Amino acid sequence: MKKVILIVLVTCLSCNVSKQNNTDSISQNTTIEVSEKVGIERRVDSVLKLMTLEEKIGQMNQYNGFWDATGPVPKSNEQAALKYEHLKKGLVGSMLNVKGVKQVKALQKIAVEETRLGIPLIFGFDVIHGYKTIGPIPLAESASWDLEAIKKAAQNAAEETAASGINWTFAPMVDISRDARWGRVMEGAGEDSYLGAKIGVARVQGFQGNDLASPKTIAACAKHFAAYGFAEAGRDYNTADIGTSTLYNVVFPPFKAVTDAGVRTFMNAFNLLNDVPATGNEFLQRDVLKKDWGFDGFIVSDWGSIAEMIPHGYAQNIKHAAELAANAGSDMDMESSAYVSELANLVREGKVDEKHIDDAAQRILRVKFELGLFDDPYLYCNEEHEKEVVGKQAFHEDALDIAKKSIVLLKNENNLLPLKKDNQKIALIGALANDKTSPLGSWRIAGEDGTAVSVLEGLQQYKGNTLTYAKGADVVTPDSKITFINELKINETDTSGFSEAIAVAKSSDVVVMVLGEHGYQTGEGRSRTNIDLPGVQQELLEAVYKVNKNIVLVLTNGRPLAITWADENIPAIVEAWQLGVQSGNAIAQVLYGDYNPSGKLPMTFPRSVGQIPIYYNYKNTGRPNGENSDVVFWSHYSDESNKPLYPFGHGLSYTTFAYENLKIKTLSAREIKVSVEVINTGTVKGKEVLQLYIQDTFASVARPVKELKGFRMVELKPNERQTIDFVLTEKELGFYTNKGEFIVEPGAFKVYVGGSSETTLSSEFTLE
Repeated sequence: MKKVILIVLVTCLSCNVSKQNNTDSISQNTTIEVSEKVGIERRVDSVLKLMTLEEKIGQMNQYNGFWDATGPVPKSNEQAALKYEHLKKGLVGSMLNVKGVKQVKALQKIAVEETRLGIPLIFGFDVIHGYKTIGPIPLAESASWDLEAIKKAAQNAAEETAASGINWTFAPMVDISRDARWGRVMEGAGEDSYLGAKIGVARVQGFQGNDLASPKTIAACAKHFAAYGFAEAGRDYNTADIGTSTLYNVVFPPFKAVTDAGVRTFMNAFNLLNDVPATGNEFLQRDVLKKDWGFDGFIVSDWGSIAEMIPHGYAQNIKHAAELAANAGSDMDMESSAYVSELANLVREGKVDEKHIDDAAQRILRVKFELGLFDDPYLYCNEEHEKEVVGKQAFHEDALDIAKKSIVLLKNENNLLPLKKDNQKIALIGALANDKTSPLGSWRIAGEDGTAVSVLEGLQQYKGNTLTYAKGADVVTPDSKITFINELKINETDTSGFSEAIAVAKSSDVVVMVLGEHGYQTGEGRSRTNIDLPGVQQELLEAVYKVNKNIVLVLTNGRPLAITWADENIPAIVEAWQLGVQSGNAIAQVLYGDYNPSGKLPMTFPRSVGQIPIYYNYKNTGRPNGENSDVVFWSHYSDESNKPLYPFGHGLSYTTFAYENLKIKTLSAREIKVSVEVINTGTVKGKEVLQLYIQDTFASVARPVKELKGFRMVELKPNERQTIDFVLTEKELGFYTNKGEFIVEPGAFKVYVGGSSETTLSSEFTLE
């Protein structure tokens, strides 16, 4: 009867405080929350007192799934056998990449019923944009600017994930990046800290809900701390070299926001920051996150990043790496085995203080208690519930909703869109148009190949037109290994399908060309130096254009692309990203006007890769202007404009909007009210994302030319107008100094309001 002895004991140490209903007062709720927290802390302490040093370190050890837990015990595989022995001895605190109730339950049973103390495992998984029901990639979701829809997507993903036995996701990624060459931009919210913070909070709230112990919620993980998105040259895993102002004003704000929102875990980054690996960076982990921000969850390393401090040239060997990481505040070791093999001896040698081990173990145990695992270690292990929840229809309906909201209309000359619903001959061209896997994008580990609705299938539902499909050209070569871990081989030579595509285009009224990146051309390890249309697709586009100029270009990609030729020649361009299982339906509904596009770009599209990094909230140089002069002495390129192809916040609609009556009113010394009227000046109902930017025109450190400080989505009928109010407070008006101090300075400010970062409607105020 040894099993679950510890769990029963700990459960009895403090009574669970019953949850109050919504009519309780704020003070009562506060008392309840404090009581619950105190109760958990007592239980954590009671467990810690029972643990040996090795068992505490075991909680800090995370292993990747290493064998079929429902099959025979591993014996022949030396590494798997060792991991199995560690599991039975209580030297594993967490596992990742284990999915499905049967597998999770089998492993949990070993931890709970066969180890000395019966401490349950926490199971992590990369649920980045859906579990089984794959939604739009995060960058696409961010283009919706719809925080409620984003929160709902994370909530659905959490429910589906939890039903599969998993209780922790390595998301959201809240890295800010200004470099489209970096493949992992697909996993984040783009280039802006304000928008990124709002979206990060929405995702955390969706994953974690109001009750982490609910079988419908999972723990979230903010990653990658910090500055991973500033990898030099956009090359993944590369060094980040940024100033203090950028660190505090651009990189940190989304991480601080999700900390304040209660995110329970952090993941550190692969990169160096100030020549110190993030995994061994005490300033980031202990000083900023745990001390200054008061974070009481735990930090997990990225995959093998503790051991990777050796090739970084920062650690001498694996023992030294374990010492550096533990002392710096990295609480859990993902898959390098450094802690479980080295920490105990390091403590005995006095190189790692045992208080650091206690602190890390406490943090991990705390999250396990919050997840309800000590009260019911099999809380997430109901097979009938798994069958009912995973892949249910409601998730697909919500996936379609946010997919439509994520589509951005970049250009629409001659009102080529929306398509007419009858008596048109439409040519559909492009291998990606008939692809049911690529639209799932990258980071969809539990998703199944072939489960996306293709664009061809979506358009075929509209019966009034004649639709003819031609592939034109493959994006990848037939022998390419299309997996998460392999490099793709891009088709650079095969144009054998061009003739069919050209013939189809000649005989059609309108051509819809679906071009872009394969789903595995973005994501981790997938940086590009050229971010144009891959392979022979540009050649295909130009060949079709010669015979039919009525082209609607539908882009399916995971990063901003440099498509200057297309912008100069193609009348209609739709940014459709990689939208998940409902891709084809969402794209078809937008193309035919059943959904009026409302998405806005969360990241700038460059004219040329040579402009990168390019972003809207840059700082002026001492020589910013000279466009009307033939003198060279100003900040510019001799062969390209400084301006982006499509700016941050850009996105058109099938209607038009105007802005009037911008007014500013001082409410108090540190509160400014901004009001503006927005009018639907077109002929159909539509949604507009109204954006507010400010400029601090003079400060003790140079400030950006514009900064997003508010946005609101409004839906208006033709000729309808609405007044929208914003209130700017110290939070929006202040900034961090180079010493990391937040200040609000008096002086002149400009306010800009409109439909993109290039809005010109402005006014001014002075902060006393």
